[in-house]
This record gives sequence, structure tokens and C-alpha cells, in this order.
Amino acid sequence: MTFIEFKKLLLDAEISLPKFSNLIKVSEKNIQAYKKKGEVPNTIAVIATCFASMQKADIEYRPIIEALDLQAKVKKGAGFAKKEKSSTKESDVS
Repeated sequence: MTFIEFKKLLLDAEISLPKFSNLIKVSEKNIQAYKKKGEVPNTIAVIATCFASMQKADIEYRPIIEALDLQAKVKKGAGFAKKEKSSTKESDVS
């Protein structure tokens, strides 16, 4: 699905991109990155399509998704550890 088609589905679902990203607990920055690629991943396309279909059928999808109590992923990575190690090595060398 193209990013433009995705944005049209969000309009059909009557939800903005920031509210969509907050609802599904995915960084808005990550979703905006798909704009550069020109298309969105299948999972995001399916979610947007379901939201638009549910809105058209007068089904309130927001409470259903909120009830899932989704959690945003927290950045954990080697990048932070590498910075600590490199600063430790510098102090060892001095």
C-alpha cells in the first residue's frame, strides 16, 4: 500500500496520523519514515484498513484498541553500552 493510500484510509477512519500512531503505540517518526519509502508495511496497512472499515460501519474502534493496553517499545540497544565502554576506555588510557 502506498503512503498516499494509507493517508486516505486515515481520513476515512477519521483519525490523524499523530493520533493513529499514539493509538497503536508506534512512534510517529517511524510512520513518517514510510513516506520517504513510498509505502507502508503490511501490518500498518491492515490496521488502517480495519480502522477505516470499522468507522464506515459505525463501530467505535478506539475503545477496542485502548482496551488492549498496548505498550510502546522502549529503546534498548548496544549503542548506549558502546558509549559507556568507549568513555571507560578513554579514562583507562589517560
